[in-house]
Parts: sequence; structure tokens; C-alpha cells
Amino acid sequence: MLLKREFWEHRGGFLWGPLIAGAIAIVFTVLGVIGGSVLFRKVANEHGEGINFEMSGGEIGRAGSIGDAALAGGLGMVCLVFVFVVFFYALGSIYDERKDRSILFWKSLPVSDTQAVLSKLVWALLLAPLLAAAIGLAVGLVMWVLAWLAAVLNGFPGAGAIFTQAHPFRLLAELAVSVPVYALWALPTVGWLMLCSAWARSVPFVWAVVIPLLACVFVSFLDIMPGIEIPHGAIWYTVALRGLLSVVPGTWFLHEQMNGDAQQAALKGTEALSQLDSVNSLHVLATADLWIGAALGAAMIYAAIRLRRWRDDG
Repeated sequence: MLLKREFWEHRGGFLWGPLIAGAIAIVFTVLGVIGGSVLFRKVANEHGEGINFEMSGGEIGRAGSIGDAALAGGLGMVCLVFVFVVFFYALGSIYDERKDRSILFWKSLPVSDTQAVLSKLVWALLLAPLLAAAIGLAVGLVMWVLAWLAAVLNGFPGAGAIFTQAHPFRLLAELAVSVPVYALWALPTVGWLMLCSAWARSVPFVWAVVIPLLACVFVSFLDIMPGIEIPHGAIWYTVALRGLLSVVPGTWFLHEQMNGDAQQAALKGTEALSQLDSVNSLHVLATADLWIGAALGAAMIYAAIRLRRWRDDG
């Protein structure tokens, strides 16, 4: 019942947001296919006999990367919206029900604070990522077909390689591994946001985001004082990345103990990420960073449950 409640109260963010983002991505892809085809025909006509493509077997084999890029592109567009949805859902998850006093109704039911908070946590860390991944894959499949259609319409040889040489199962394996890793990695950020949501009497965004970032800036400025050395990297990594941005999928590749190639791929974008072996995401499970962050996140969730029980704005 609680999980259904969270979905119906926030289906605009969990469902319609990713669907609309995916639809927009598909529309722009269609426009890109039409515009690119028209431009291609124009250039071909200017060359009289058209443009002849001669592709070797290896080049045809690499055409599968176009299919991989289309799948990863659709997934990336949906994930971009998903990050904002999860961030602001966690930030307002307890504050909103305190603000509109609906918390009093739910407290009148035989539902404990632990059940109520954990239902929100399950949506933020597991159900919302799974729903976004399913929508992203559907969008990626459409973009995959559009990429093949564009190749066929423009007479590219070996257009079928976009299907036959792609690696959709590798992407599915990467997703299957990433979801549980994401749940552990994002726990400190979600825990912090839900703690602020349960504690703040107003403007939880200021307490959760603005004040920690201003504190980082202030501490960093202390470095100009003689005799004071501030570990800027460690402070910003802990507060900004692990504290606020761990809800962004794939940020674990930025950890210093992760494989160097994986770090470079994460910085290059979703296309490069699609080339990574799914095992790379599992490497983060061997880092103390992930487990310390998960433990702190669990502690903050516990504090949020206690605050929800005793916090009384009335």
C-alpha cells in the first residue's frame, strides 16, 4: 500500500517525466534523421553520380557501435531526468507531507514511521531506477531502429550491422549490475536529503544544498591564510560528490581506486561508458568509500525515521 501511495503521489516524476523526456529525445532524433537525410541527398546530388561508400569488413563490424550509441543515448536522456526526480523526491519526501499536514492522516493509520520512510527509500534507490531503466531501454530501442532506418534510407552498405554487430545484452548486463551498485552508492546522498527533509522547518533545499556548499567555499578560502593547508579535493569530493551528487548513476567511476580507463570513459560520456565491461561497476564494491557512505546513509535514514516520529510543526 505504501509503495503504491508513493507511486500515485509522485507518478508525474517517476513515470511521466522520463516518458516525456524520452518522447522529446525521439522527436529530436526523427528531426535529425530527416534533416541529415535531406542534407545527405543534397550533397550527393551536387556530386553528380552520388556518393559511393566502400566499407571494409572491419568497418561494417564497427557499425554496431552506432546501435550501442543509440541504445545508450536513449538510456542517458531518461537518466538525466531521473537524477533530478530522485534528488528532489528525496528532498521533499518527508517535508512535503509535514507541510500539507497529510502526515497526520498517515500517522492515524496502523503504519509505522519506519515503514513509511523505508517505502520512500525503496522508491528512491530501487523502484525509480528500475522504472527509468525500463523507459530508457524502450527509448533506446526506438532510437536504435531510427539509426538503422536512416542508414537504409541513405543507402549505407551494411546497415544491418547496426543490429547484428551491436551489444544490447552487454548493456542489459551492465544495467543489471549497476542497479544494486547504485542503491549502495546513492545511499549517503538520499539519506542526507531525507534527513534534511525530516528536520528542516522550511526551505530544506537551503539546509541540504546551499549551506554545505557555502561551507566548502568558506573552508577553501581559508587556504589563503598563511600556514593553513586545506585538502580541497577531499572536502569537495566528500561533500559535493558523495554527499549531494551520488544520485547520478556512474559517478562511482570517478573514485580514485577505480580503473583508470573507466574514469576516462565516464568523463567522455554515455557512448564511452557503453564500451565498459559490466564487471567494472563491481570494482567499487571493494572500496571502503562505498561501504562507509552506505553506513552513514543508513544512519541518516534511521535519524530521519526518528525525526518523522517526533517532529511536530504544530
